[in-house]
Amino acid sequence: MVARLVVAAPASGSGKTTVVTGLMAAFAERGLAVSPHKVGPDYIDPGYHALATGRRGRNLDAYLCGTELIAPLFEHGAAGCDLAVVEGVMGLFDGAAGQGELASTAQIAKLLRAPVVLVVDASSQSRSVAALVHGFASWDPEVRIGGVILNKVASDRHETMLREALDESGVPVLGVLRRVPQARTPSRHLGLVPVAERQPEAVDSVRALAAQVRAGCDLEGLLALARSAPGPAAEAWDPGVACGSAGQAHPPYAGHRRPRIAVAGGPAFTFSYAEHAELLTAAGAEVVAFDPLRDEELPEGTRGLVIGGGFPEVYAPELSANEPLRKAVAELAFSGAPIAAECAGLLYLSRSLDGQPMCGVLAAEGRMSERLTLGYRDAVAVCDSSFAQAGTRMRGHEFHRTVLEPGAGPSAAWGMRQPARRLEGFVQQGVHASYLHTHWAGRPDVARRFVDGCAR
Repeated sequence: MVARLVVAAPASGSGKTTVVTGLMAAFAERGLAVSPHKVGPDYIDPGYHALATGRRGRNLDAYLCGTELIAPLFEHGAAGCDLAVVEGVMGLFDGAAGQGELASTAQIAKLLRAPVVLVVDASSQSRSVAALVHGFASWDPEVRIGGVILNKVASDRHETMLREALDESGVPVLGVLRRVPQARTPSRHLGLVPVAERQPEAVDSVRALAAQVRAGCDLEGLLALARSAPGPAAEAWDPGVACGSAGQAHPPYAGHRRPRIAVAGGPAFTFSYAEHAELLTAAGAEVVAFDPLRDEELPEGTRGLVIGGGFPEVYAPELSANEPLRKAVAELAFSGAPIAAECAGLLYLSRSLDGQPMCGVLAAEGRMSERLTLGYRDAVAVCDSSFAQAGTRMRGHEFHRTVLEPGAGPSAAWGMRQPARRLEGFVQQGVHASYLHTHWAGRPDVARRFVDGCAR
């Protein structure tokens, strides 16, 4: 059994990521193998989790993957660990718009049968904190709030008032944290600055967060609460089973036929789910990482390309300056090789981004925008592609402050069903490019289809 804990808050901005990262690092420093998880489609927070624990951060998203996969994906990611810490999203009961509790932290906690620790921003309240905590603890009897961590506490006197108020709530105080400037992490237009862009400073931030948590939290009490969770909620997810390759004596395309798929990484392309590479490998591919900022060639023998999300707008001059790689990507695309591109990858394949030349594969121009596009999407594949068969339904997520004109090619990638009907993205030759971020664990057939296309 893996001990587990969900860390939630009444609202965004309460300090969940600060507390969670500090907890993960503090427990890891004690020699525990800590498995980091994040509720929702967030790509940035898991980078800090990984830095704190030394393990890949994994997402738990009931909208993208379906409720039936949450416990199996959790058990897969937490296998062999002593403790799993799950960071919530938004407020505890906030989920997909108009979908009730779907994709909320509360739903994930129930699916994992995990106790919840509520992080409360106490900076502008005293006795009212008890009413707030009581309301959250009693709202849904299936959600067990096992403790509170008070954040942004101003003074010893303030702490005393808060503790006295919470004595009446029946929910124990498991931590009190003060403001510590050096533990802050910088933000910009899409949230925290990713770890890959500020590695030395991020290491220092995580150390400071761990020290803050050690000083202010009851680690023994939190660990005891985590160990009070019941046994495994489900059997672990298996990428081989998901792809239909489990039990085979050799992986598909063994030996010289095993197609090599290059996956973009580095500071400009940090948005990816761990399960994607696992599914590609299980489906028979050899997965090789490359960095479009530094590598002037694609990995030798590349038969397919996956370019996920990230911040190409931040690195547009550097990406543009790497002309040899841009040409190599264009040549691969025009050869008909399968390419799956999401958001940042879509922009990288366009003609230009903020006036900087990109790969020129797609007849479209990208630019930064003042408007944030954010939310879950329900989509259907408009035509056959290397990624999906026409009619394939997938749920995804958009998260960007850029605009691409036009937003769809002559053959669009998706027909968006929710929240508004529209065509989006590009399908041409082997390229499937779109703003839509998808989680392939929810549709493992797309990974198998993509690998099969690369093998051919």
